[in-house]
Amino acid sequence: MKKRTLAPFLCALGAAMAGEAGAAELELYVDRKTKQIYAEAGPGRDRLGTFVQVDEQGKVPASVLPTPAPAAVAAAPTAPAPATASKKWYDRLSLRGYAQFRYNQEIGGDADDLRTPGDRFVGRNQGMGLRRARVVLSGDLNDHVSYYFQPDFASTPSGSSTSNFAQLRDAYADIYFDKAREYRVRVGQSKIPYGWENLQSSQNRLTPDRVDALNSAVRDERDMAAVFYYTPKQAQGRFQDLVKSGLKGSGDYGVLGLGVYNGQGANRADRNDSLHVVARASYPFKFANGQYVEAGMSAYTGRFVPGTASITLDGATFTPSAPSGGLRDERVAAHFIYYPQPFGLQAEWTVGRGPQLDPTTRQLRTRSLRGGYVQAMYKLDGSYGSLMPYLKWQTYRGAAKFDNNAPRMEVDEWEAGVEWQPMQALEIAFSYANMRRSDVTTAPYPVIEGDLLRLQLQVNY
Repeated sequence: MKKRTLAPFLCALGAAMAGEAGAAELELYVDRKTKQIYAEAGPGRDRLGTFVQVDEQGKVPASVLPTPAPAAVAAAPTAPAPATASKKWYDRLSLRGYAQFRYNQEIGGDADDLRTPGDRFVGRNQGMGLRRARVVLSGDLNDHVSYYFQPDFASTPSGSSTSNFAQLRDAYADIYFDKAREYRVRVGQSKIPYGWENLQSSQNRLTPDRVDALNSAVRDERDMAAVFYYTPKQAQGRFQDLVKSGLKGSGDYGVLGLGVYNGQGANRADRNDSLHVVARASYPFKFANGQYVEAGMSAYTGRFVPGTASITLDGATFTPSAPSGGLRDERVAAHFIYYPQPFGLQAEWTVGRGPQLDPTTRQLRTRSLRGGYVQAMYKLDGSYGSLMPYLKWQTYRGAAKFDNNAPRMEVDEWEAGVEWQPMQALEIAFSYANMRRSDVTTAPYPVIEGDLLRLQLQVNY
């Protein structure tokens, strides 16, 4: 790299360099993963060389050098300084997070009786709440091991009337087999690579909630797992760009992924000593005009053990029976994303079978399921920031397997909204939804219709 391409960066460091006698030269290093430039050696960083400060015209300021000097020239490379064991934790890890404040207002029909698994603040006599309060601690421990830790301080335990408890979301290590970081194994509690929207962070997602058809497969999107991922270098850069550029990417979950997981959901122990198996393939294509398109498929199979409880249906009270070893639970899904540049289109569809209540026989049986969604959006950038209106339709016919007795769900929903990001630290989103969905919290699981207005403010830090 020629030194003049680093002129703006070096000018920004000019004051610090000029303030030290003889500090006209500076060692620079580039992080292989993030491409950020650092002034000291460290794990995963390659040495660029020795440089001197220059101004915008590429000349050395007289205040920096004790004697006149020609235009700045990079010195001959020397051996990079080795990383030392005395490096502090804050040199290797980063801290970030986000918080979401949400308000829901039910309007029309039986909207006050609406319930949705994705938002506990939907329903009668409630509406305003803290949706997310997350902190992420992550970083490279060395060239071959990275760590990711994320708690959420806005959780509500099942059956509790008190909100805002701390609960673990992610705690995993990525173990890389090569310096290019194309091959890795992720071990710990992490997102299960099924679908696309499930993997997209709530911090980046355009709509308030994930769709039921895909999210009903893996509640909270996470589980204890060991997953192998393969991401070639070119795809790594594209996955990273799709998130950083504001195009609502899902992040790097591999071009290929294959793993095993408990199957009972996040923060839940395995109940049948039988692991689920999951596989996923997804590739981010980039056309000559810069347009990104991503397409792929995913699937999983295993045996799921649903919870059961006493219910009353058709005047009879009973507790449904189910095999102790669980019921067959398997799905396949396809996804297609035409990223908003400025127009975008996003779609997923899933089919499969899983545990579901059969009221006639009063037992849980394996039944078929299907569902998906289509979403259109448009990205507008200007002096006002970034504005993204959208329109979304979703449907689902299948069980809510993570709820007691795995009742059948019927979902048909239209949603329109807009997200405005005036600055990187702040996002404001407004949406209107026409919902027709089953209330799976209480038998006889009625289908409720109504309209919902939603407002969310998100702070990124």
